[in-house]
Amino acid sequence: MYKRIITHADLDGVISAAICSYNLGIQFFMFTQPRLVSEAKISITKDDIVCDLPYPLECGLWFDHHDGNREELVYRKIEPENIPGRFEAINSCAHVVYDYFRAQDKQMPDFFLAAVAEADVIDAFNYKDIDDWRVETPGKIIDATIKVKEESAEQKWEYLRNLVRHFSNRPIDEIAKMTSVQKRYRSYCEEEQRMIEQIRDEISFLPQDADHKIIIIDLTHHNRRPMVFKQLAYLVHPECQAVLQVGNVYQDKTKTNDLMFSMSLSLNMNKTEHHKDIGDIMRQLNLGSGHPGAAAGTIACASKDEMLRTKMRMLNEIYDLFLQQ
Repeated sequence: MYKRIITHADLDGVISAAICSYNLGIQFFMFTQPRLVSEAKISITKDDIVCDLPYPLECGLWFDHHDGNREELVYRKIEPENIPGRFEAINSCAHVVYDYFRAQDKQMPDFFLAAVAEADVIDAFNYKDIDDWRVETPGKIIDATIKVKEESAEQKWEYLRNLVRHFSNRPIDEIAKMTSVQKRYRSYCEEEQRMIEQIRDEISFLPQDADHKIIIIDLTHHNRRPMVFKQLAYLVHPECQAVLQVGNVYQDKTKTNDLMFSMSLSLNMNKTEHHKDIGDIMRQLNLGSGHPGAAAGTIACASKDEMLRTKMRMLNEIYDLFLQQ
């Protein structure tokens, strides 16, 4: 009945696809990013299962957990409950998929539970503090290998396809110990040290942010997309409350004037009571959506001058909303 699984190109998407593949016997996988689905840049039909992505124009089954995607459905006057599949606003899409098949009394291997538990923590960035985040786990090892930069997109997709097949057949701790995974993990660790040094050079703060509440990582001056993971800024400024990265959107490796904002809440905020919700900030500004602890969005700009003006305006508006929460 279903021919293909289209899923997010991250760990949560991989585990979601693996659970679907195990239960439905599908062996054809496609990996993509939410923006391409939202903009209908890829063809999706009723023969496809879609995981961890916005709801497309049509599909066979849809699994997701993002509040922003549910709000988009409400705007389109579509009830999530009427879409075949399952939506739950929980920590990971993998958990949504697992719950769906468990409700159908499907017999699944016990090792799926450990993979889903790791997806819950990693996708929601749900760590107690910075020290907890830096503890090496099988899920974090595999997640890091997905971030390794490839020479070509096809090499990346082939690695993700292999991961889906492994997750369908063996425990997550065994996958993390595989030679191919360990080799990529060592490459990531070397790259991470370079990224930390780059982040030290890129970090700035808004003039009005005397207490350094929000780290700004501005990547708009780069002509090529830099490989930087903003959460590493916590290692440089552990006292901050959030990190906000801004950069240009790239189309087929070509820099555009459009902007992408990505923000996450500092893990140290888990030690205190607060009402910060990064996803709500993105939704208020009509940029995008996400979780309370992490969210992202984009905005179109017609020229470089407009991009520079928009960048400063949005950085200031995000900062103001963050203080108001």
